[in-house]
Amino acid sequence: MEDIKYIIESLLFVAETPLTINRIQKVLGQADTKKIHEALTALAAEYEARKGGFLLREVAGGYQIRSRPQYREWIKRLVRPSPLRLSKAALETLATIAYKQPVMRSDIEHIRGVDCGGIMRMLLERKLIRILGRKQIPGRPLIYATTKQFLEVFDLKDLKDLPTPDEIESLGNVPRNV
Repeated sequence: MEDIKYIIESLLFVAETPLTINRIQKVLGQADTKKIHEALTALAAEYEARKGGFLLREVAGGYQIRSRPQYREWIKRLVRPSPLRLSKAALETLATIAYKQPVMRSDIEHIRGVDCGGIMRMLLERKLIRILGRKQIPGRPLIYATTKQFLEVFDLKDLKDLPTPDEIESLGNVPRNV
């Protein structure tokens, strides 16, 4: 399998979601994970050295070919995607779930101090959160967590890439030029 790098490149090109090494291995059959990882590293290095219109990113537990951020404006002119718009309340709810997961709705409402049923329904519809199951307590409430779609939308490799509370607080302390 000497063409493994180019086969993987083709798979990444047509994949709609990030491909994990395990998924690539299932498609390739006899390739071992070390060779797949080496091929991915080589592709990423080639794309970076070339400085072309795209790069290879590790995101949401897998790998994906993505356009370079500096060309975003031209891509928007062509594609005109509907931007993901989330209200402040939706962002607060999503952040609470991201940092406290697995979490119950009652915990989220306790933290936010308001009902969040409608917001959570919307986040479920947009596939940013998911239901993990039910907690084994009276009433058996649902337990929520973020999804791979959440990681993709926010360009995170995994949940460890979320900013720490100290990093968030330091953003609030930056003086603004008014």
